[in-house]
This record gives sequence, structure tokens and C-alpha cells, in this order.
Amino acid sequence: MIEFHQVSKQFDHRTVVDQLTLNIAEGEFTVLIGTSGSGKSTTLKMINRLIEHDTGHIRFAGEEIRCFKPAEIRRRMGYAIQSIGLFPHWTVEQNIATVPGLLKWPRARIRERVTELLTLLNLEPDLFRDRYPHQLSGGQQQRVGVARALAADPEVLLMDEPFGALDPVTRAALQLEIARIHALSKRTIVLVTHDIDEALSLADRIVLLDQGRIVQQGAPAVFLTDPANDFVRDFVGRSDIGIKLLSLETVSRYARPGEMPQGESRGEPIPEHLSLRAALSAFVSRRVDTLAVIDGQGQPAGVLHFADLLRREPA
Repeated sequence: MIEFHQVSKQFDHRTVVDQLTLNIAEGEFTVLIGTSGSGKSTTLKMINRLIEHDTGHIRFAGEEIRCFKPAEIRRRMGYAIQSIGLFPHWTVEQNIATVPGLLKWPRARIRERVTELLTLLNLEPDLFRDRYPHQLSGGQQQRVGVARALAADPEVLLMDEPFGALDPVTRAALQLEIARIHALSKRTIVLVTHDIDEALSLADRIVLLDQGRIVQQGAPAVFLTDPANDFVRDFVGRSDIGIKLLSLETVSRYARPGEMPQGESRGEPIPEHLSLRAALSAFVSRRVDTLAVIDGQGQPAGVLHFADLLRREPA
């Protein structure tokens, strides 16, 4: 869907992106990651022509992006950033409706779409649609920013460190929301972050950049089990690779179906979609050897044993 072929970009005679060749498949969740100055944000902004590339070719849906007018391509690509950029004197509904309004959607269709997106992002429509940005928390504002980026049902969602300014709890909740939206819509998402844990938890494919070049790309598990060099090993963290591997798998794969928990049970059952890393925290905090597991409907789905985490095979 999005193709870079030997793309380069310079600022003040300094090369920021260097002969980049990259293919992003339709429906894929791709995370661009790297240190500050690695070229990840510049790469993202070249996709929707917020920054124009100097040399090489960028194609979207088979066509060179310079064949599109900038306004046209941006209407086909939602864009969410860390600073959110909501219009302060517009209501939540007016902010979300920005692009549909430019596209002259009927008023009833816009209202229906706002309701749909607020519901999707766990914001009660009747409670939030008429509020102003200053009446929202940081996490709520970020949700509205994501809703605005999705409002015109874009083919691609571009996200530039969208959760960087949020507290850890809100950040984790929004990461789950984005993962859920991707699972539901199969929309192509390209996200920039410097946080390796965020990349590992969200990405279908990670692209690690350094000095404008790709150091390694592939599925999250590949970065942990087969790093290309010492730079990759240091970036993902040498000392806690085992813990990070646990974050790539869910409880459902290791729960023993049909089994009932034995002995004293502390705390609520854990959901089967929980990561094994989160399950490990539950084992430690509750000081138990087994955890009851429930499915998406809240029904018993078996038992997870602490010993099974120790015997598991890497993803």
C-alpha cells in the first residue's frame, strides 16, 4: 500500500533519511522506532506530504504521492500527534467533524459518525460531544484526537508519538484501544515511537531506524530472538528479553481449559487476552501458583499455572 524506494531527505545539508526502501502492506500495523534524530518522524510525515522527499519515490496505492494534491492525500490518511492540536473553542463533536465537514458530509451522517467514534473510544457520546477540550483530561483529549483522525474513515492512520505525554496508566489504556481498533478495522496504521515496549505490544512489524537507515525490520519476536547486531540488542534491552517475550503472548494460549482453580483464590479472574507479562505480575502480587481465566464473555476459560510460564517455548 505504501512503498518507499531509495528515498532521501536533507535539512540544511544534513541527511535525515538516507536511501530508504520500505514497503508497508495494506492492513499492517507498522511501528517506526529509533533514537532521537533517527529519521522516524520525517519518514512518517513524508507519507502524507507534510514533508516533501528530495529524491527517490514514495507510492501510495500504486501511485507516486506527488500525483496527489496534498489536501487530497491528507483526507485519505488520518493523522494523530502527541500534542493533539484540538481547536480549543470547538466542541468535541465539532473537532471530530473537521474533515467530514470539509468533505461536505450531510449533518446527520456527521453526527452518526461522531457517535460511532466516541463509542468506539469509550467516551459516552451524550456526555462528551458538547464538551470543550479544556473540560477533558489529557487521555480524553488524546482519544478525541484519534477520533478526529479516524472521522472520514481514512485508508491509513498515521500516528506520531501519540501517547508520549500521557501518564503510564492512560498510555496503556490507549494502546489497548488502538490495538482493538486495528483488530476490528484491519486499517493500515503507521506509528512512530521511541518506546520499544510500545512497539513490541502493538506492531505487526517493527522498523528500527538509525541515522536515516533501516537497521532491522520484522515481527516483534524476531527483534528479541534474532537481533541483527549489538545496536539492536542494546535498543531492545539485553537484560530483560525474557520478560519482553512474555508480553508477546496471551494467557489464552497457556490456560488449561476445563480446569478449575484449586485452593485459595485471591483477586478476580484474569481475561484470556491478557499478556503473559501482565499475568506474571498478577502471580507475583497475589502470591499464588494458579490464576482463574475468563473469556471475552466473562465465562470460565480454564486455569493458568505459574509453572507453565517457566516451561513455555519462545514465540
